[in-house]
Amino acid sequence: MFYVDGKWVQADELTVHPEDRGYNFGDGVYEVVRIYKGKMYQWEGHLTRLFRSAREIMLDLPWTAEELSAVAEELLAKNNITSADDATLYLQVTRGVSPRVHDIPKGIRPVIMGFVRRKERPLADMKKGLSAQLVEDIRWLRCDIKTLNLLGAVMVKQYAKDAGAQESILHRDGIVTECSAANVFVVKDNELYTHPANHLILNGITRLDVIALAKANGIKVHEEPFTVDFLKQADEVFATGTTVEVMPIISVDGQAVGSGKIGPVVERLQQLFEEHIYANALV
Repeated sequence: MFYVDGKWVQADELTVHPEDRGYNFGDGVYEVVRIYKGKMYQWEGHLTRLFRSAREIMLDLPWTAEELSAVAEELLAKNNITSADDATLYLQVTRGVSPRVHDIPKGIRPVIMGFVRRKERPLADMKKGLSAQLVEDIRWLRCDIKTLNLLGAVMVKQYAKDAGAQESILHRDGIVTECSAANVFVVKDNELYTHPANHLILNGITRLDVIALAKANGIKVHEEPFTVDFLKQADEVFATGTTVEVMPIISVDGQAVGSGKIGPVVERLQQLFEEHIYANALV
């Protein structure tokens, strides 16, 4: 079942108004929430970010946090998500329907939509790692806002795939930013490096968890810009995200990262993250 603008509908009943601003302009915001064993992981963090994204694009959400939580819980129930299921929940809000003009019309009502998909954890990829391609960061300059404007991310992911890689690592003026749909970390001398959370990256929920887990377990974290050359000299590289968790990257531009295998720091962080999910987040 899909939740669309206050109604519960099946896929074949879905319609999008031709002048919905999300459809015309990508004028809206969204969140993807991980479901582990039937429970929403870091829901409050995702909800907080949804409201922040909406404020940043001058979109007033007419629902309370409690009302959105009720919608999310009902999505799980109506789609029969049980304690045996891993899944993802997608929640999207567009600015609404109005005649197609570039400025923001007054008095239009936002449109909400949500759905759930069963999705297993990427355990096989987490054990063997992914290949990545360095790609110029061609996205707009407000990557901190989780909007529907994802064409830039789509293109850089496709550039990487066309080069034979599974993921892209983006750089802007020689400074590494993030991946197409995930944050990126490098490990050097057992310490983590990742781009600071400013307008050039999305401050990922999993990114924040990994930073906190690393610090709590004696792994030093540097949130500072680093270059493409620094990344190429890394001992380990990994991506973090809602659906990829802690994902090793074992080659960049066809060259092995470190030994070309998953390193000890990444393995440790994977273990810590899994323990965090099942010992704390799902209580």
